[in-house]
Amino acid sequence: MILRPATRAELPAVLALLADEERVVDPASIVVTESYERAFTAIEGDPRNEILVLVDEDQVVGCLQATYIPGLGKGGAERALIEAVRIRADRRGGGLGRELMARAVERARERGCALVQLTSDKRRTEAHRFYASLGFARSHDGFKLAL
Repeated sequence: MILRPATRAELPAVLALLADEERVVDPASIVVTESYERAFTAIEGDPRNEILVLVDEDQVVGCLQATYIPGLGKGGAERALIEAVRIRADRRGGGLGRELMARAVERARERGCALVQLTSDKRRTEAHRFYASLGFARSHDGFKLAL
């Protein structure tokens, strides 16, 4: 199992993971729009952002986005924000999510981050139990404003 930054060729596989959590979506059915291309290019070119993929035998089985945020809190240390965590629906339950998150946390630690934070939709109760099992604590309430 390899964790590494996603390549442009893997963009359809990442989008397929994000398209539906409950079923496997064929990456060949994904239309990569100009907006997706633009976003991927921006992420790829930003040293504080990365789309990471977990690859098993040339197949993308998981992904997440990590953003490294500088701040004045925690003694001026960076924090890692993890979003869009997904494991292929047919590969769940075998520890891949735990491995993906452990490796992402280690990557943040190696970068010098003082903490890792994430948000999760309130309806994703299974995901909340999963994050709690990894040691993440519910310490804040999050707010969003759609624009």
